[in-house]
Amino acid sequence: MSHDPYAPETEVDEYGLTTKGPAVEVFGLKSAFGSHVIHEGLDLTLRRGEILGVVGGSGTGKSVLLNTIIGLRAPQAGVVRVFGQDLKRASSLRWSVIERRWGVLFQQGALFSNLTVKENVAAPIFEHTRLTRKEVFELADLKIALAGLGPEAATKKPAELSGGMRKRAGLARALALDPELLFLDEPTAGLDPIGAAAFDELIRDLQSSLRLTVLMITHDLDTLYAITDRVAVLADKKVVVTAPVRELEKSKHPWIQEYFLGPRGRAAGGARMVAARA
Repeated sequence: MSHDPYAPETEVDEYGLTTKGPAVEVFGLKSAFGSHVIHEGLDLTLRRGEILGVVGGSGTGKSVLLNTIIGLRAPQAGVVRVFGQDLKRASSLRWSVIERRWGVLFQQGALFSNLTVKENVAAPIFEHTRLTRKEVFELADLKIALAGLGPEAATKKPAELSGGMRKRAGLARALALDPELLFLDEPTAGLDPIGAAAFDELIRDLQSSLRLTVLMITHDLDTLYAITDRVAVLADKKVVVTAPVRELEKSKHPWIQEYFLGPRGRAAGGARMVAARA
């Protein structure tokens, strides 16, 4: 009997979600805008406990892939499974449970402009729990601190924050419900090198201490070398390879060679080798 790649894992919890195996699986994904096909036959696996970077050239559909995985966009074909659950077949209860188990940091933060940082972080806690108002705001303060912001940031609105602080506020909100799975869309975009390196270190520390599984859309070579376990490369309308970044340096694919072995790629890789020897 042949193995069915769409069959869920056998070990499941009370909601029918897998307790072992991949956190996210994408099979045969097709994404298109009208006649313009973005993805065709795309497969991707996110292992539990890893930080997976997703890279690709302009127009390869990195954000489209992320939005499809989290249910903001319906695919033209294919299957997306999160914790073993086919999202197209998920009941409203399972959808609610899955959403509580993931957090998303969008590229621009997507914070509510008329709410303070504390109110932004508290919003999903109010929506998904029955905690008291006092408990919710105490938990929000904890998440704000966890994201590396001082208590003075809690009462500020997004417009009063620097770019780096907005990123951290968005991260605090993504962590509000103690997720197992974290999605990051260009988390270091717009940050200066020092701020980007600090954010990378924060992500790695949180991933380790909270046992998170992280899928990260990024074009930042320093981030890829610093904190990812594997990198999935989008090209030719699919994931052409998924491997640790040092293995990608050996790839013969022309885009991969240009990206990782060009001047910026060599600089990022060389910096990591120097840091590792120090």
